[in-house]
This record gives sequence, structure tokens and C-alpha cells, in this order.
Amino acid sequence: MNKAFSIIKTAFVYLVVALAIFMMIFTVISCTTFNRNDRSIFGYKMYIVNSDSMSATDFSAGSLIFTKEVDPSLLKEGDIITFMSQDTDSFGETITHKIRELTVDAEGNPGFITYGTTTGNNDETVVTYPYVLGEYQGNIPKIGYFFNFLKTTTGYFVCIFIPFMLIILYEGIKFFSLFRKYKQEQMAEMKTEREALEAERQENAKMLEELRALKAQLENSKENTENEELETEEAKAE
Repeated sequence: MNKAFSIIKTAFVYLVVALAIFMMIFTVISCTTFNRNDRSIFGYKMYIVNSDSMSATDFSAGSLIFTKEVDPSLLKEGDIITFMSQDTDSFGETITHKIRELTVDAEGNPGFITYGTTTGNNDETVVTYPYVLGEYQGNIPKIGYFFNFLKTTTGYFVCIFIPFMLIILYEGIKFFSLFRKYKQEQMAEMKTEREALEAERQENAKMLEELRALKAQLENSKENTENEELETEEAKAE
């Protein structure tokens, strides 16, 4: 029973460590890669969706979407692209919308009319080739909320700091427990050695006492023998 509990406890500790490390790695990744137009992983850029402009058909707020760099001239109607918005209300923001049709802007530059499927309204500005960041490849629903939470102070404490502190506390308790066990074993070993030395001392004292008794016995025997010999000589003299 104790062995099974120890195995479960060890497995739980390793699980907490793995999760904490996993959270830390993904926090670093989310802070340095997500929503960054100049960063990619294996050729994919990742963005956390902040609106429901595409929720009617493809993805909703909180989703983590993946886009891949593409030659804009190969895009067609119905494709979903990520681009740098030039609209008045969202200038400079990263938007992912669907292409309604291919067109050119006022200066004759090729581009796309895009729209969000939830409202169906066209975006204000034609998206020309230089502002296309990539083509939409897929998404993971809702996980963006989690990564946004990880980047907050509360998320850091809940998902990273507290697990690591619990691990440190556990290892500290384990260390002191092992140290106490070592001291107890050391004291028990010293007690055993003292008892062995005491037993040996008592045995030596007993042997010494027996030797003294034997010596006294031999001296008495010798004295008796001498007395008998003296008595015998006296008897002969008479």
C-alpha cells in the first residue's frame, strides 16, 4: 500500500513538473511568436482571434489560427487571408477575412475585396499584395483565451509560479525527511555500536573476574599443597 502511494505521489510530482515546464515554454512561445507578423514556427504564423467577424463560418474569438506565407497572385475567391488592415477603424491591425473577389485599387495595384462572414460587409480598403501576411490554414478553438490568460500576472502565478513553488516545497520537505531519517539511522547505528561495546566490556570484565577467581583458586591450591608437604615432613621428623 505504501509502495503504491509512493508511486502515485512520484507520478503526480512529475506530472506537475511537466505541466509547469509545458506552461512556461508555451508562455514564452505565446509572448514571442503569437500575433507577431515577423515570427513563424515551421513556416506558420499564429494569431489569437479577438473578434467574431468570421464566427458564422470558420472560427470565433479566442481561437488560435495558423496562416502560411503564400504568393498573393495564387489566391482566389473564397480563400481566407491574414493581412495588415488599412481601414480607418482598424488601421495597422492584423485581420483574417475571406476574399470576396479579386480587384485592383485606385492606383491599379492588384488586390482583394475582403469581408467578415458574420456580417457579410466588405472591408473598407482593398487589400493589396504587400499587405497580405499569409493564407489561413486552420485553427484551434478557444485556446487563445488560455494563452492570453498565461500572459497575465494571475495566469503566471496560477500556471507557473505556484506549481514550481509547490515542487520546491515538496522537494524541501522530502530533503528534510530524508535528512531526519538519516540522522535517526545514524543515531540507531551509534546506539547499536555503544551496546556492542558495552556488551564487550561486560564480557571482558566477566573474563577478568573469572581469571582472578582462577588465580585465587590456584594460589589456594598451591598453599594447601605446601602446607600438606610441610605437615608430612614434620610428621617424618617426629
